[in-house]
Amino acid sequence: MAIARYPTTVLDCPDPVVLARFYGALLDWEVQGSGDWAEVRADHGQVLCFQQVQGYTPPSWPSQSPPQQMHLDVVVDDLDTAEAAVLELGATRAEHQPGETFRVLLDPAGHPFCLCTS
Repeated sequence: MAIARYPTTVLDCPDPVVLARFYGALLDWEVQGSGDWAEVRADHGQVLCFQQVQGYTPPSWPSQSPPQQMHLDVVVDDLDTAEAAVLELGATRAEHQPGETFRVLLDPAGHPFCLCTS
């Protein structure tokens, strides 16, 4: 029997609502929260949470100073179409692109995330 259920990923950031709106639009998930905590929820139960951190320093990709410590991979049908869409939402394309079957982007708080085709 499991000790716990429903793991949640929580991302530190300077503005939780801004980041929740970004990921809510990216994933088409419901956005909830205000102030120092916000989250996005899927109809099937998955959730991403965002907490405000004073003095937040974004990770530096691909440098390890400060390290990224974690990142999200999201599956898309077409890299070019998905990249254009997330750039419109406020993402930026990372300068360093180490592969051809995925794209590294930075969310509005600077967290790296990957668009993947598989």
